[in-house]
Amino acid sequence: MYILNFSHPLTSEQLSKIEVLSAQSITQVIEIKTHLDHQQEFVKQVKELLQRLSFDEKEWQTALFLINLPSLHVIAGIVLAELHGRMGYFPTIIRLRPIANSTPPQFEVAELVNLQTVRDQARNRS
Repeated sequence: MYILNFSHPLTSEQLSKIEVLSAQSITQVIEIKTHLDHQQEFVKQVKELLQRLSFDEKEWQTALFLINLPSLHVIAGIVLAELHGRMGYFPTIIRLRPIANSTPPQFEVAELVNLQTVRDQARNRS
């Protein structure tokens, strides 16, 4: 399983928890720097970020991916739209939460959220 990390580096403890929650081993963590230029189009910049990855069409649609989204909501939305277009479904994302009373601030893996399941369940509600 590949982790596409658009955020802060993940610790070994976080990666171990991800493997437990996903019941998958991590093949590679791909760090994607998302410090975008606010004076330029975000859509174009996100497309360029994803085009730098070496996955072909088949790999996008068949490989196992977990996504650690960027914290800026607009960029996260564009990343999800781009990934859905390449993968054909919404990916599973990693949710981190702060560890109470940690100094300096630390984060733990809270859950893995399967966005395709969220979408499918929403389609069944009226």
